[in-house]
Amino acid sequence: MKTAAIIVAAGRGLRAGGGIPKQYRMLAGVAVLRRTVSGFAAHPAVDQIVLVIHPADRTHLAETLGPLVDRVTIVEGGATRAASVRAGLAAVTDADSVLIHDAARPMVRAAVIDRVLSALVDSPGAAPALPVTDALWRGADGRVAAMQPRADLFRAQTPQGFHLGAIRFAHAAAPEDAADDVEVALSAGLDVAIVEGDEDNIKITRPQDFARAERLLKEHVMDIRTGNGFDVHRFGPGDAVTLCGVTIPHDRGLQGHSDADVGMHALTDAIYGALAMGDIGRHFPPGDPQWKGAASQVFLAHAAGLARAQGFTLTHMDVTLICETPKIGAHAAAMATELAHIAGVATDRVSVKATTSERLGFTGRGEGIAAMATATLAKA
Repeated sequence: MKTAAIIVAAGRGLRAGGGIPKQYRMLAGVAVLRRTVSGFAAHPAVDQIVLVIHPADRTHLAETLGPLVDRVTIVEGGATRAASVRAGLAAVTDADSVLIHDAARPMVRAAVIDRVLSALVDSPGAAPALPVTDALWRGADGRVAAMQPRADLFRAQTPQGFHLGAIRFAHAAAPEDAADDVEVALSAGLDVAIVEGDEDNIKITRPQDFARAERLLKEHVMDIRTGNGFDVHRFGPGDAVTLCGVTIPHDRGLQGHSDADVGMHALTDAIYGALAMGDIGRHFPPGDPQWKGAASQVFLAHAAGLARAQGFTLTHMDVTLICETPKIGAHAAAMATELAHIAGVATDRVSVKATTSERLGFTGRGEGIAAMATATLAKA
């Protein structure tokens, strides 16, 4: 299932103070909008990000987002939130589901996104929310007029997720003053599942919300880990080599217990290293006959799965192949694409490159291929 994220950032948001729209104000040294976009750019299930902006904001968008500007499809919003969401929906090019998120919620975590997407398997709509736990009053003239029952009441959050076709249909007939996309969905008769929200997924509305968000950022220090991997395989009989999942015709093959994909082995070990969980040999013992000739994508997928199970996001993978032959340059892009697919990350988070050893050592003599790799994991 392909997923697009629509980030609605066309509002003026001046109630938060600062003299500029709140999504462009700095939050602990980083623009609110950049923090919001980065949360979705780092999620492996998000294939496209559509950013809906006010026309006046286009000129400083690149400065605000930095390199992330290349990850987003930019469209201009309308006079109402509903009109802006419709513009975003029209810009989605290839997706089965869509996540609609307020730019003013920069603290969204991958776990909330995961829960929404999981609920969309069985429901046309899903949204995060938190149950109301405080007593509720009705007021009049500054005094308590009556009590309001809080049973079955929830505080809505975003991202709110939907099957793309269903929410497009709903928005086509929606009232312009709808409070959010769940209201739009309900008006069209769509079922919307409630998933657990996050107390820290706050919406910045007032000046004091910036101070609260900065406190939360200090409390939740990012767990960032880096692992390194190195592997070597000698040449032997054969007519092709498999490197980073791509088969390249060659006058010799690589020898190994599995398919001898030296690049993928180094990368897999880098991920295990970042997790402090050993190496391939610990998880797939070379003495076990079931792994003889196995495709190395099994190993990489296992390592990436362990990272996700522990709450980590693979933020970057870098592989360097060291050999005289075969020539790697023409195949590097295909290798990066294959590694990204297996590990479940965006292709622009994978680097594959090659170098020679200037004819020195066993690689210089053409006796084999070496590879080194680095993997970076992050968890909020």
